[in-house]
Amino acid sequence: MENKKLFSDFAPVSKQEWIDKIQVDLKGADFNKKMVWRTNEGFSVQPFYQQEDVKDLPLMNALPGEFPYVRGNKADENTWFVRQNIECECPKEANAKALDILNKGIDSLGFCIPGEKVSADYIETLLDGIYADCVELNFRTCQRHTVELAKILAAYFDKKGYDKAKIQGSINFDPIEKILTKGKDLTALVADAKTAVEALKDYPNFRTIGVNALSLTNSGAFSYQELGYALAWGNEYLQLLVDAGVDACEAAKNIKFNLGINGVYFMEIAKFRAARMLWAQIVSQYTECKEAAKMHVCATTTTYNLTLFDSYVNMLRTQTETMSAALAGVESIVVTPFDETFEVPTDFAERIARNQQLLLKEECHFNKIVDVAGGSYFLEHLTDALAEQAWKLFLSVEEEGGFLKAAQEGNIQETINETNKTRHANAGKRKEFILGTNQFPNFTEKSEGKEPKACCSCDTQGGDIPAIKATRLASDFEELRLKVEKAKKVPVAFMLTIGNLAMRQARAQFSCNFLAAAGYKVIDNLGFETVEAGAEAARKADADIVVLCSSDDEYAEYGVPAFKAVGDSALFVIAGAPACSEDLKAAGIENFIHVRVDQLQTLKEFNAKLGI
Repeated sequence: MENKKLFSDFAPVSKQEWIDKIQVDLKGADFNKKMVWRTNEGFSVQPFYQQEDVKDLPLMNALPGEFPYVRGNKADENTWFVRQNIECECPKEANAKALDILNKGIDSLGFCIPGEKVSADYIETLLDGIYADCVELNFRTCQRHTVELAKILAAYFDKKGYDKAKIQGSINFDPIEKILTKGKDLTALVADAKTAVEALKDYPNFRTIGVNALSLTNSGAFSYQELGYALAWGNEYLQLLVDAGVDACEAAKNIKFNLGINGVYFMEIAKFRAARMLWAQIVSQYTECKEAAKMHVCATTTTYNLTLFDSYVNMLRTQTETMSAALAGVESIVVTPFDETFEVPTDFAERIARNQQLLLKEECHFNKIVDVAGGSYFLEHLTDALAEQAWKLFLSVEEEGGFLKAAQEGNIQETINETNKTRHANAGKRKEFILGTNQFPNFTEKSEGKEPKACCSCDTQGGDIPAIKATRLASDFEELRLKVEKAKKVPVAFMLTIGNLAMRQARAQFSCNFLAAAGYKVIDNLGFETVEAGAEAARKADADIVVLCSSDDEYAEYGVPAFKAVGDSALFVIAGAPACSEDLKAAGIENFIHVRVDQLQTLKEFNAKLGI
């Protein structure tokens, strides 16, 4: 059989030829505005890449399982732990739940233990019947009791006679997280890091120090911020341990990164790849031990973009987030149940969360492939660009004295809170879409008694340091919609459609989505022959808001007559920003809705005018 190279009959296409073709198809539209993605991370992404764009990147020569681990810590497969966390108020109940879910696909357990309940008897009860050498075990408790818990666990494992190399898991010693999330200065506890490490020093695969950058993601941090701060956070602990006399190799092996997963699919794949590469570079400055340079990551889907309304959409969000983390090659994943925002997750929600990972493993075989992003010019460029931005942030923190100092002074918190504020403003203006909330809401959905759960991270408990304010992105719209739902009468928004068929339908659809985000009852219509007929139909429908939907050119004809026909019977709104807007405003028309207005602020103003 004759051997031929694939595509050898096709002439190569230069980058300029592609750009020229795109320019023709754009028909005069601006290339940069239409085709270039301006990321929140501070760099732009082109619509396509070729080999010439990435051939000089140092990461292109890396291999899976080899330093600097950009392509993964493993060379032959991509297995990760499927983890579920358990709140352990009662050790017997927590044990029963753990044993149950271990039979349902879970192979990693996360136990959250109240600090005052930490004891040897408690651990005996909690781990009864659980073979610690067969599953990954992770523990979290009050920072003041973490060292005590570490000693108890070491004694328990010794008592059971386990092969020390087979014990995998972590105990989350991280006082810095409390400084960030609670505003409580626990700097004095940081010195206990060495004691925590020494308590479990005989267990090489059990990590004691946590870097909980997940708290940043859940507070709205951009991907480069979470990554840059996580690196500085980890470096703070690494330096502290080395200064305290812990061998650098052992210190690095004891650090576990608990990172969040944002909703930007490709960016998150790039983030985890870049994280491994950058952390390896940092560790290499302390030790030549290549094994210690491997970043160990537990990735958790974020609560930041979860919603109370249309909550089943949360499954779509967490599924794409889980996919990005799995394909990026993390060590374990926690899928947040879809109902986490408004209730203690039900058995159904937890089952779905487990199965979301099992689906990717057992049916999609994501655990069989290594570095699926490798060789993609787009993702290789994205990894490099994101790494560059995160590294700049890391260096800036180090130049200011390190992560702990920045946290004590409130600089980290201030930056994250400002980012959160910006993202809320963008969501209000629909520059950042939340499916089912500010874009394509469920028109008829009611809360049915659901209320958003209180955010414990907003409670500073009298701390003297500023704390991160972890408010979900959808919370402003949810607050607005709940107020409308509880009003004496839910406002009725009536579409007075007239004139050009295509434009009136498009604007009616836009207006219905715009107003339904507040929970208003929207009534669309096929069209009216006259504005008077539309106004009369609106009165019969007991409309509180009447939206004139037509074309820009026709608003000059229909705007004022429709306004007069509606009169004081309802709030009059025009869908669009026509050239004749000033003339319409001069006639007394005040309300316009279109893509450039602040949706959230506009809806709040409508509520105020309607007495809600």
